[in-house]
Amino acid sequence: MNLQMVLAQGLVVLGAVLMGVGAVGLIRLPDVYNRTNAVAKASSLGMICLLLGVLIWKPSTLAVFTLIPAILLQLLTSPISGFAIGRAAYRSRAPMIEETHLNELKSDPPR
Repeated sequence: MNLQMVLAQGLVVLGAVLMGVGAVGLIRLPDVYNRTNAVAKASSLGMICLLLGVLIWKPSTLAVFTLIPAILLQLLTSPISGFAIGRAAYRSRAPMIEETHLNELKSDPPR
């Protein structure tokens, strides 16, 4: 087993673990804001690690032209969708847990 395979397998395992942690966070965290944050971060980092692992495992021109745009789109869309879901939850008056000390959207009243 060479270094390329070890690195590829390590990235794939890391990506799967990150996605698993995001799934646990989705179940265990107390409110929609914390859940959205956990899932957006874990899913984007997990997917990027998985895609990089595949790219290292089977490097080819087709893989580069397929996986690099997928990674870039993941970096662009996941944080924006997490923000949009959190904003929609705030506007629909989803309750925050009592431990939340900072509410940066307080000046933006829900419609």
